Amino acid sequence: MTNRSDRQEGDREGGRSGKALRGRAGRMKNGRGSGRASTGMVRLWGRHAVEAALKNPNRSHRKLWATREGVESLDGELPADFPVEWAQPADLARLVARDAPHQGLVLECAPLDDIFIDDVLDGDPSRPVVVLDQVTDPHNVGAIMRSAAAFNACAIVTQDRHAPPESGTLAKSASGALEVLPWVRVVNLARALEEIAEAGYWRIGLDGGAQSTLGEALPAGPVALVLGAEGDGMRHNIAQHCDSVAKLPISDAMESLNVSNAAAIALYAAATRG
Repeated sequence: MTNRSDRQEGDREGGRSGKALRGRAGRMKNGRGSGRASTGMVRLWGRHAVEAALKNPNRSHRKLWATREGVESLDGELPADFPVEWAQPADLARLVARDAPHQGLVLECAPLDDIFIDDVLDGDPSRPVVVLDQVTDPHNVGAIMRSAAAFNACAIVTQDRHAPPESGTLAKSASGALEVLPWVRVVNLARALEEIAEAGYWRIGLDGGAQSTLGEALPAGPVALVLGAEGDGMRHNIAQHCDSVAKLPISDAMESLNVSNAAAIALYAAATRG
């Protein structure tokens, strides 16, 4: 679910049935895989990521490699003709990133469609937008997605060139949030922030050197929370496109927080403001 806003410019119904999931089953040939998805495809692994992708009607699925135990752990049933290849755990390990916890499930599917930023800005003050400036670690982006979905954010916005691609590592860290949280990818993040402001959002950049705390800076209306990469923080131009900057009131004993932890705290603050 990605948007190139500046390309604007230039359940399965769940419900544990108690039945084993069905599928057109075959043996994995020679127990080997390439370790890479087919051209134009994304490979996901782990129960939460795979189950969420299978339930997502916006996903086009190509094939599921699985152990019997992995399939039995899923919620609900696969369509009768769903392509499944049964495999051993060691076989599946060859299909994913090194030491990735696949939990007996590896799904190859098409990437989510691009979406546009104005498709997700609903102006609901209880649903913040999360904007990430050059946060490139897929574990951090996935964890932020998970928190954003948990606190009912309306979208996450990243710059296309300085953010991780849709991947199994990111999806595993997102624990299913990749399938339910709109992910808007833009060419020009500063212009995206201008569009967010035009939609009525107050843009707050998180900066440990700010004078005001986030609680003091939060408005009553719609808000966009802007976070920069660890170490460098927000770029100057992005900070210039914020209406205010604020800090989290952490102890002097710690210089900063991991960006995914900071995002979770900021989202909680936005959700519980008076």
